[in-house]
Amino acid sequence: MENFGQNLRRMRKERGMSMADLAERIGTSRQTVHRYESGVISNVPPERVEAIAAALGTSPSRLMGWGVEKQRHGSMHAVPMLGEIACGAPLQVNEEYDSYVMANSGIQADFCLRAKGDSMEEARIYDGDIVFVRSQDIVDEGDIAAVIIDDEATLKRVYYNREEERIVLMPANPRYAPLIYSGEQLSHIRILGKAVAFQSAL
Repeated sequence: MENFGQNLRRMRKERGMSMADLAERIGTSRQTVHRYESGVISNVPPERVEAIAAALGTSPSRLMGWGVEKQRHGSMHAVPMLGEIACGAPLQVNEEYDSYVMANSGIQADFCLRAKGDSMEEARIYDGDIVFVRSQDIVDEGDIAAVIIDDEATLKRVYYNREEERIVLMPANPRYAPLIYSGEQLSHIRILGKAVAFQSAL
């Protein structure tokens, strides 16, 4: 199945339009159009998809290839992309949606994040993968969760020790130490949700 970049390249060439022509029509650079077509930029904001579709005289859904996907795999739906989440040291996450990722209807997620780092490799979550998350503030013991520590986010397995009022965020890579929080530190911890599916960046 063709993806957005492949559809964009094919439709542009079918219309005899150069990258520079399309870039001028949508108010961007030729280099950015090239990045769209090559897949370097894969999460394109909905408003930009609409502008490209209008410039090519097609619909956003046809440009994204959604119609084909629906016929083959059932309905698709857009999951908002929250930003990056650390598989390693926590990093800041922007809690505003700026793009979307298409997911099969079987993936029931409220948002997704892009994994950064290698601390969850043994759970088969690699740098650049998309992690789909269902919003919930409590997860079961051992679940992989997106966790906010102060204003930074990380992806780890969650373990509780209620007797000692302690929470352990465990990586899935022996090269990384667990993150342990207790007492007053727990007020700085917030579970965003449970990781329910992963999509390879490859």
